[in-house]
Amino acid sequence: MAMSPHVPRTLLRPWWPLLTCLAVLLALAAGIGLRSPSPPDEPRFVLAARTMVDTGQWLLPHRGSELYAEKPPVFMWMQAATHQLVGDWNLAFLLPSLLAALATLWLSWDLARRLWNRRIAWWAVWALASCLQFGLMAKRAQIDMVLVALTTLSLWGLLRHLLERPNTRALWIAGFAAGLGTVTKGVGFLPLLVLLPWALWRWQTRAHPRPALPRARALLWLLPAFLLGTAVWLGPLGIALLNDPTPELQGYARELLFKQTGTRYANAWHHVQPAWYYLQVIVTLWLPGSLLLPALFPAWWRRLRRLDGRWWLLLGWSLLVLVFFSASPGKREVYIFPMLPALCVAAAPLLPGLLRRPGPRWLLLAYVAVLAVAALAIGGQLLTGSAWAHTQLARREMPDSLLPVLGYWLLGFGVLLLALVAWLRVRRAGLLVLLTSFLLWNLYGLGLMPALDPYSSASALMQRVGQRIGPEAELGMLAWREQNLLQADRPVTDFGFKRPWDEQWQDAGPWLAQSPEHRWLLVLDQAVSPCIDRQQGIDIGSSNRNTWLLVPGTAWRRDCSAHLPAGASEDDQD
Repeated sequence: MAMSPHVPRTLLRPWWPLLTCLAVLLALAAGIGLRSPSPPDEPRFVLAARTMVDTGQWLLPHRGSELYAEKPPVFMWMQAATHQLVGDWNLAFLLPSLLAALATLWLSWDLARRLWNRRIAWWAVWALASCLQFGLMAKRAQIDMVLVALTTLSLWGLLRHLLERPNTRALWIAGFAAGLGTVTKGVGFLPLLVLLPWALWRWQTRAHPRPALPRARALLWLLPAFLLGTAVWLGPLGIALLNDPTPELQGYARELLFKQTGTRYANAWHHVQPAWYYLQVIVTLWLPGSLLLPALFPAWWRRLRRLDGRWWLLLGWSLLVLVFFSASPGKREVYIFPMLPALCVAAAPLLPGLLRRPGPRWLLLAYVAVLAVAALAIGGQLLTGSAWAHTQLARREMPDSLLPVLGYWLLGFGVLLLALVAWLRVRRAGLLVLLTSFLLWNLYGLGLMPALDPYSSASALMQRVGQRIGPEAELGMLAWREQNLLQADRPVTDFGFKRPWDEQWQDAGPWLAQSPEHRWLLVLDQAVSPCIDRQQGIDIGSSNRNTWLLVPGTAWRRDCSAHLPAGASEDDQD
């Protein structure tokens, strides 16, 4: 990485590790505490974690009055535990992802150091920190960043045993991490697939077969370690089922252990995508690293032909993960995220050579230049108040006051990038990409997300609701979203989340009628019952592309028994 001609490179080189760590920490932590949870996933996890803290019931996560059986509670435990430490949800809900991202970077560094050397280890860190998906997931409160930390930890332990020397302790760590990852989000067992390319590599080499035998026998320790990891959650759940086998608890276990794992994979009911879907994910979300893949593939192939075990295991495992998720009809961009650290480690030894070639450097320079021009174009549209800019905000029910705020942030970002392009130019394209990532995640965390937060988190909508009904009123919700319940300024009565809307009205109507002068119902516009006098309803606004009606108790017609139309949609968000 080239420096200014006025500063000798040899003087700054010892400071690169410290500067890298500081820059990564500042970029990934930028904005923590400045925003609230936003859809699609963040509010439901924080809502479940907050319920754990409020009720002391940590075993079974709840979404309002219902059990939340779509994901195990491990990630929600982490959020609840961090809240117990820091005492503020806007700080606590993002900390598990931040810590998991930092752990993933360290594991990638240490694995590359062990497989090659310290210099290559820093290239692995720079490669991973530069990829868009890594930064995005590190700054989102989703399970996937924690899952990737656990899968990377498991792979780290397995590769230490398989490629360095027999290491029982590393195997125990690998098995435990895989088990804990499995009860964090079903696919935590994926690192164990690395045993397949390892066996194939050993068969291909046929050299020194005896040293492989201790490694193969020691692999048996993976099973008890894996079971111990899964017991972190399955143990308490099993004890609860034995002591209190209620239908509700049995239904929760059945839903989570079977439908949300095997059925979701083999016969997905949503997020159905074609087999080639992940190619577009790699091309877009793995930028700028994906720009170097055409040059990396031939180099990787040459090393595979030399039977170098380091690339056989890293690339073979990544290919198996890609095939595993491509075989399922249900696909989301985060599913192949566990591959990214392994591929960055596999790419790290080749990056210094690649970035001495003009072709890859021009591609990286073009990436930054396009990003700068896009930021300038969008920022200019926002600042000038173009019809396109007004349309984009209107679609999301956001006020025009956001135009200059977002515009100046994007314009400043674009100007800084163009200045860096002019200063560093093609010769220092690697450094240019690193500085671009640093600026991008500061823009995201300090500028864009805090400005959009009142509208993306529904806090603005719920503030209007609280002001309209007054501090003494009771509030109920029907056909609600998690962010509505999370941002409410008072205790809320809900009538289920996944229940059919007609069934919710069977409870909501009598609830309104018990105290019509003091009770209000927030209801999704298309879920309003025919038994409601719409003339009394108040259009309280839109949030997250949903329109909401605030219904006073006096609007409920007690003598009515009408039902919603048969075609009324009732959603399943998970």
